[in-house]
Amino acid sequence: MEQTQQRILVVEDERNIAAGLKLNFELEGYDVEVAGSARDAAALLAGSDHFALILLDVMLPDADGFQVCRRIRAAGDFTPVLMLTARDSTEDRVRGLEAGADDYITKPFELEELIARVRSMLRRRGWEQSSTAHVSHSLLRFGGAQVDFERGEVTVRGDAVSLTRLELDLLRYFADNPRKVCSRAELQAEVWKLDNYPNSRMVDNFILRLRKHFEEEPSSPKHFLVARGAGYKFVPDP
Repeated sequence: MEQTQQRILVVEDERNIAAGLKLNFELEGYDVEVAGSARDAAALLAGSDHFALILLDVMLPDADGFQVCRRIRAAGDFTPVLMLTARDSTEDRVRGLEAGADDYITKPFELEELIARVRSMLRRRGWEQSSTAHVSHSLLRFGGAQVDFERGEVTVRGDAVSLTRLELDLLRYFADNPRKVCSRAELQAEVWKLDNYPNSRMVDNFILRLRKHFEEEPSSPKHFLVARGAGYKFVPDP
């Protein structure tokens, strides 16, 4: 089976839940490691073993999952992360996505749905690693920057830069729509998959991040421009 070589890290401090997840995913053909704390997870992630996916609980005894996810992304690790939590508000979902998570499911969840989401994420990961056919701009160059969307590698004026998955997704959407004014609602729907979400500060914060990464003078941007009252547009070559 394809899944037999794929390893999953389950970060969950409730032993019964962790044991149940380990058993069921092993029955599906996955190799599963369990960490009961943020410290244990960090030790496993720092090792030589590669994980295909991380199931990350938000409520951990020594840190919350949002912090753990940020640390994972800050270390340059872009392994898919699926967050598990009892929190079901949109604000918490946004926090997870902003921290760098790829998906989010609330407790109690149906096991079949969780397994289906994991399969979907791993299939999508496989497509990204094996083909660039779905990427209309696999290599983007602008303003001294080079972005390889296939490998997730970014350099800006010769220096390597680490972007989160969502930062890359936002940049890719802009690259697919150069010079087009994109509303905040459009960006939330297309990049974050949040339809009719009333708080647009998330988009503004991510634009600021892209400016800090790519603009020579973030306060006087040339590439990531605001269209007052309408949204933002990406100008590769001013």
